Amino acid sequence: MLIPHDTRIALDTVVDLMNTAPDGGRRDGLRDVAALYAFVRSHDISGVGELGEQDLRAVRDVRKRFAEVFSAPDARTAAELINQLVAAAGTTPQLTDHDGYDWHVHYFAPGASVADHLAADCGMALAFIVVAGEQERLRRCEAPDCGRAFVDLSRNRSRRYCDSRTCGNRLHVAAYRARRKEAAAG
Repeated sequence: MLIPHDTRIALDTVVDLMNTAPDGGRRDGLRDVAALYAFVRSHDISGVGELGEQDLRAVRDVRKRFAEVFSAPDARTAAELINQLVAAAGTTPQLTDHDGYDWHVHYFAPGASVADHLAADCGMALAFIVVAGEQERLRRCEAPDCGRAFVDLSRNRSRRYCDSRTCGNRLHVAAYRARRKEAAAG
């Protein structure tokens, strides 16, 4: 599956945004405006001015709506959720070539809030996945104590864990130890 560079960046951003949500003992990664500024900086989100509590609440709402897309039971439901998200953001597609990047499309309107920026750009990246018939690539980690979001970009759509070095390896080691214990007891 060929994914344009800007779409890949937007997919990474939506996954990172979703993974800031508090879950199973994890603290909210967007607990305050300072954390929102850090998220914006770490993802090179352009055109963001002064941020406040209203922006924080709006981004948390967008995060929740992205989670609904990931858990949508079918493409039609995902498409409806994405359409609502992108329409509410006041999408205004335009070509741009800023900061050393080649031509790419920004879907947010000039001067858009950070929440609208995320909803438009990341929503369109999710739309790309649905249009390609690849909604099943929008996944949650199968490790029992994790549940983090990821986009499975493996060739055969076989990825099960958010990170094979942590969640995947931990489960493989646990299964190995269980087999050895069973063999020793038998």
